[in-house]
Amino acid sequence: MTIPDRYPVLLGATAIGVYLLVVVGATTSLTDAAAACRGWPACGGGTALPAGASGWIALGHRALAVVVGVAVLVAAVLAWRRRVDRRVRGSILLALLLFPAQAGLGALVALGTESLSVSGVTVSVGLVHLVLGLAIFGGVLAALAWWLEAETGDPSDAPSTFEPGQSDLPPAEAAPEPSIPEAAIPRLRATAAAYFRLMKPRLMWLLCLVAAAGMALAGGPGFTPRIVAATLAGGALSIGASGTFNHVLERDVDKRMQRTSDRPLATDLVPVPRALAFGSLLTVVSLGLFWSVNPLTAVLGLVAILFYSVVYTLILKPNTVQNTVLGGAAGALPAMIGWAAVTGEVGGGGLLLATVIFLWTPAHFYNLALAYKDDYERGGFPMMPVVHGETATRRHILWYLGATFVAAAVLALVAEPLGGLYALVGVVLGAVFLWAVVRLHYEQTESAAFRAFHASNAYLGLLLFAVVFDALVV
Repeated sequence: MTIPDRYPVLLGATAIGVYLLVVVGATTSLTDAAAACRGWPACGGGTALPAGASGWIALGHRALAVVVGVAVLVAAVLAWRRRVDRRVRGSILLALLLFPAQAGLGALVALGTESLSVSGVTVSVGLVHLVLGLAIFGGVLAALAWWLEAETGDPSDAPSTFEPGQSDLPPAEAAPEPSIPEAAIPRLRATAAAYFRLMKPRLMWLLCLVAAAGMALAGGPGFTPRIVAATLAGGALSIGASGTFNHVLERDVDKRMQRTSDRPLATDLVPVPRALAFGSLLTVVSLGLFWSVNPLTAVLGLVAILFYSVVYTLILKPNTVQNTVLGGAAGALPAMIGWAAVTGEVGGGGLLLATVIFLWTPAHFYNLALAYKDDYERGGFPMMPVVHGETATRRHILWYLGATFVAAAVLALVAEPLGGLYALVGVVLGAVFLWAVVRLHYEQTESAAFRAFHASNAYLGLLLFAVVFDALVV
């Protein structure tokens, strides 16, 4: 697709450029490089070229800062020449005004100044430098969000009078009755496939990867093959238990929705009592595995199962438009479980990783809610596009995407093992995710929503792989 206006392309590229500066600055890769290139604007006395690869990284970071600064200036000039929305002008002006201060602090970092005293209070120059970078990123992203809303939003797409549990849409056509083979082996395979589907296996790989990233970040003597195996096995089974209970509790609603009408319980392929027994068995085994690691991991595992099965499925999902946001806690808990499995406590690194997952969830799932808007309305679920409209949903996707980027940058700053691969994946896949969201604003189709949904999966999946790789290699 060709974007009809180049201004959002400029804003998006500028936002990613600022984010690249922030993430690289937050990782250990630039910290090491800065020590190899003391001086400003170049190395040595300010005019010498770097002597090694690390120095060239630092010098490249400074050169990129110049390019990004020019892009911010061009975006601000164009905003005034085009007389765009005052919110766009205000946010890009804020970014422009902060940029010289951020560059100046970067020069102090390069010269080896670690702290400054302001009114008797000592502040870290590097920390303030990164905070200003995040503020500049927020200003540029806000300009992009408000531009897209003004250019692509539908003023008539106002909040609806939708009431949870009610729908004017007819139920989906009933799925055909499943055919169960008569022969013993094929019948066994079909039954096993039905029970496996109850476990929601598509969620397993990503949530287990979240737990693995939490364990890798924690590191230390507790990071042993036995602990990793027991935690991941327990995590997979707890996800399976949660999914099974979710199938049981939503079986009647599943029959109304096109995408879920063929589920094993919706088609009576698996009897409810057997599904409950299966879910209970998975719960007991998973908690047993968690307990073999440590009691805190078992407690968090039980909380995760109860939260998804009861709090999310019965309370949040059918009753509040914030179900997706609050339900993000279910996906964030594996990060805390992974950290607790290795350390025996809930630590800052695990909480920060959980925050990344929590903020990513709406940016990820709102795309699916757009693609299945009619289906969710048919099921009576108060999803964001059903209640507040598609324009508001696209706006929230972009805001939560920006918040996810900020949390990922803070994680890089706090979690010392993270380095170059984490920065590269975060920026490159983040740019792909952002571009998919920009295209979603213009195309406003089901395929565009699915594209953004898959981009969000790729972003988080590869980011978590980078967390594990950087943590283990370092």
